[in-house]
Amino acid sequence: MKKLKVLALALICAAFSPVKADEGMWLLQLMKEQNLADRMKAQGLKMDIADIYNPNSVTLKDAVGIFGRGCTGEIISPDGLILTNHHCGYDAIQQHSSVEHDYLTDGFWAKSRSEELPTPGLTFKFVERIVDVTDKVNQDIKDGKVTEINSFGAEYLDKLAADELKNSDLKDKPGISTEALPFYEGNRFYLFFIKTYSDVRMVAAPPSSIGKFGGETDNWMWPRHTGDFSMFRIYADKDGNPAEYSADNVPLKVKKHLAISLKGLQEGDYAMIMGFPGSTSRYLTESEVKMRMEGINTPRIEVREARQNVLRKEMAASDKVRIQYASKFASSSNYWKNSIGMNKAIVDNKVLEAKAEQEAKFAQFAKEQNNADYAKVVSQIDEYVQKATPITKQMIYFSETFRSGIEFGATYVLFNDLKTALQKNKKKDIEKAISSLKEAYADVHNKDYDHEVDRKVAKVLIPLYAKSVSADALPAFYQTIQTKYKGNYDAYIDALYDNSIFSNDKNFNAFISNPTVKAIENDLAVQYSSSKNELSKKLNEKYDAVSGNIDLLHKTYVRGLCEMYAPTPKAPDANFTIRLTYGNVKSYDPKDGIHYKYYTTLKGVMEKEDPSNPEFVVPAKLKELYATKNFGRYALPNGEMPTCFLTTNDITGGNSGSPVLNGNGELIGAAFDGNWESLSGDINFDNNLQRCIAVDIRYVLFIVEKLGGCKNLIDEMTIVE
Repeated sequence: MKKLKVLALALICAAFSPVKADEGMWLLQLMKEQNLADRMKAQGLKMDIADIYNPNSVTLKDAVGIFGRGCTGEIISPDGLILTNHHCGYDAIQQHSSVEHDYLTDGFWAKSRSEELPTPGLTFKFVERIVDVTDKVNQDIKDGKVTEINSFGAEYLDKLAADELKNSDLKDKPGISTEALPFYEGNRFYLFFIKTYSDVRMVAAPPSSIGKFGGETDNWMWPRHTGDFSMFRIYADKDGNPAEYSADNVPLKVKKHLAISLKGLQEGDYAMIMGFPGSTSRYLTESEVKMRMEGINTPRIEVREARQNVLRKEMAASDKVRIQYASKFASSSNYWKNSIGMNKAIVDNKVLEAKAEQEAKFAQFAKEQNNADYAKVVSQIDEYVQKATPITKQMIYFSETFRSGIEFGATYVLFNDLKTALQKNKKKDIEKAISSLKEAYADVHNKDYDHEVDRKVAKVLIPLYAKSVSADALPAFYQTIQTKYKGNYDAYIDALYDNSIFSNDKNFNAFISNPTVKAIENDLAVQYSSSKNELSKKLNEKYDAVSGNIDLLHKTYVRGLCEMYAPTPKAPDANFTIRLTYGNVKSYDPKDGIHYKYYTTLKGVMEKEDPSNPEFVVPAKLKELYATKNFGRYALPNGEMPTCFLTTNDITGGNSGSPVLNGNGELIGAAFDGNWESLSGDINFDNNLQRCIAVDIRYVLFIVEKLGGCKNLIDEMTIVE
């Protein structure tokens, strides 16, 4: 308990210092304790931080939420209009698209509420309340209700969250759930009350030639000219409560929405971002950074590149396949390129050297404090890394190949249930199992799956996996390839994709009309999926065996680092909880003789245009608007149309779609990317190179009004000129 109190002092007793403070994904609930107001005001904040977050009143926090499964969105009108990135809305846009209604290519614009499209499965989540439960967890550890290592685990934290909800005044409120999570590697714990709205409708999306302008080539790059935005709306029942889709639902009257500023921005202007960054690893040791490079990034790059080469060719040959695989390809490509950039930036930015220097300082600090735990913790982590790197690399190859890469397979658990029912000759159980198999078959052969495309992916990835891992990391079906198919991968895969029960309607219907135990036991897809599962279990067991008490080692190390750096405040690693980051609008110099200014304009779109390259096609209407300079009130004073801009804000994946706000808390843009030179930033923040790329809100509104013709949307916003 004494150690925890020391950490609290390191977190709380942080006086203002001139140290540059752009780094940090700060917890809203600790802003006052960490004395961040002085730092933020020194960089240009004009509003009171109590108007950013206050547990007892409505603040900016209440206009920001989780969009879908992994992005941020903000409310920009009193009627629940959401702004997020185009790439965040991409799944929904693709879901509504077909060859006949190709919203990916043509865009989508709802000119009235009746035209807004229900999007099943899409949600928007608000943080209703944040509660510090650190003392509760520590007391449970002290009382023996949970071990310290298990206090990190989902089983304990889920139960804690459920119990807290039962005892809360929010327990019977519609849409409310709770989540308890560790911070500072388990030195602090917070409970979040979340309100989820499940009727979210698509309102506006530019064509991909605007929303994804630059494609893979420009991804993570500056200068950027991407109109990366889309708009949705939250619907609720007549009382404003979360409800499943109904024609009777109405647009949500929100507690808070963001005002939009057209006043523009200048270099040095204050900028802050509120959102839900997914994951950072700022407290890794040098050896752990090496494991990230070699054990995670390298296999991810290799497998994704092989798969994407197949998808790229197939998508170019068919509009149907292009639409089916658009979202899958974009998702895969994003962190394929990120992994490449991260490995390069770790070397270029001397991250390993910086980590080694930090560890040397920490060793000296441990000696001065005469703290034996601190003195040995880095070497203990290094021992873990030495054991964990080989198994981690195998697990990433496995996951990228058989979970993220190849889609086809059979739900062997359901087939085992049917097999048992057949052996026992229980009619009801047989009927139930067949019904479940019908649902599983439909899930595999969904509208976004192409059996022949996936076959081609399998023919590349299954041999690649065999070349990349040791023999003991091969699923048992590789033995079948060697014995029955004489090592011919293509022959095995063709048999798997042609003859299995789940291969096609003909095979499946023939089986369910006369299911037999023999057919199940001999089915290649069942054998394939079962053997994958068996290997997955073995790999997890191996990893568990070598990981030992690594969580407790990280807890010790982070506690020590916070003490060492005190009184300078440190932010905990990102874990997809609401955070604030502050900085300034700023240009940068990536290399000698190269200067990148802080904003781009529509002129750059025209300069990049290449009709022969689908990544750089410019819509005819946008060219017409540019030629006539029909920019309305959204132009710069010199008459140019702004597109994107740079800030020094600390962001990562999950921040996509986050609002970029000026010193008055007014919306000036939406964050959508980081820059190539600082892709090591999730591990080690670089004040000189780290930049957030945002789409300018003026470009967003220009596209909505002038290209999309949706003055109706502009009229419901609060705009400050």
